[in-house]
Amino acid sequence: MSVPIVRTLAELRATVAGWRREGAKVAVVPTMGALHEGHLSLVRAALARADRVIVTLFVNPKQFNSAADLAAYPRTENEDAAKLVPVGAHVLYAPNAEEIYPEGFATSVSVSGVSEGLCGAFRPGHFDGVATVVAKLFLQTRADVALFGEKDYQQLHVVKRMARDLDIPIEVVGCPTVREADGLAMSSRNVRLSQAERAVASKLPQILFATAERLSTGEPVAPALEEAKGAILAAGFGEVEYLELRAAADLSPLNRLDRPARLLVAAWLGDTRLIDNVEVSAARSN
Repeated sequence: MSVPIVRTLAELRATVAGWRREGAKVAVVPTMGALHEGHLSLVRAALARADRVIVTLFVNPKQFNSAADLAAYPRTENEDAAKLVPVGAHVLYAPNAEEIYPEGFATSVSVSGVSEGLCGAFRPGHFDGVATVVAKLFLQTRADVALFGEKDYQQLHVVKRMARDLDIPIEVVGCPTVREADGLAMSSRNVRLSQAERAVASKLPQILFATAERLSTGEPVAPALEEAKGAILAAGFGEVEYLELRAAADLSPLNRLDRPARLLVAAWLGDTRLIDNVEVSAARSN
């Protein structure tokens, strides 16, 4: 048994129109498939906010920086559709590339400010691809609310800014990161890790949480981040692309902890790029 799969915009629009006639509120959970508990938690959160939930599945070529990465991205549509049944999703919208980017497609959505630095510095064009496809999915589904995980914290800011700036009438909600028992943030890319790499990967959140705690007690930012980078490399990671403290509200860089913040990281473990972030509360006075 699996959730009903819709593949065309025309069928999607007809389905949503029927729900609207019933007075239903509609939520959307955009995904690239390879669903895990993090995605399913978003569906549950969506059901708490809306009467009908659409999960989208589209591996968006415009947000990949390498053809090899795109080709290697896991595609598990049948398993994904089956996983959505017990959590209560109503439709899986799984369009092909031509349905999203028809012949002659020539438009790109670019969000400045919050897309700069962090992943934006290391994945040029990535957030343009994200903003473009999410804008299309918002307009295609005509949903009232959209739910995204906070693991992709910069992406969440990009999507919120895009919807606000383009006056798309949708509420964008961020939901807490779902973690494995050892703390590793759930990600579709985790399946690429070897057994040895998987053991190392759990060190990343441990270091992040420990560093966040140190910062919240008033430890100076720069030396704490340098020590944390060293600890990540010593744990077995090959490269730390970035480890930065940013303001939670607008992702502006912080040299001292004087407002609610996020500690964000991207690091390579073998051929797999892992990202994560944790909340950092304003420094407590001793």
